Amino acid sequence: MKNKKKDKNMPTGKVTEIPDFLPPPEELILPEKRIKVTILLNEKSITAFKGLAKKHHTKYQKLIRNLIDKYAKEYLAH
Repeated sequence: MKNKKKDKNMPTGKVTEIPDFLPPPEELILPEKRIKVTILLNEKSITAFKGLAKKHHTKYQKLIRNLIDKYAKEYLAH
């Protein structure tokens, strides 16, 4: 009798199907147009953002931009 090789990538035991978590194609649009601005910020604020960015392996400018975008959406875009 031949020994069947088991594929290590095949699931074993009970298999549970999970719902699709990817967004639909229409939600994968490019970001809105950006405008470059110059702004002077407090040194302590920038240091804090740089530390947070380093901790989360991202850019501090992106954190600031996301913060401003979320604020504007919540409080200014009514």
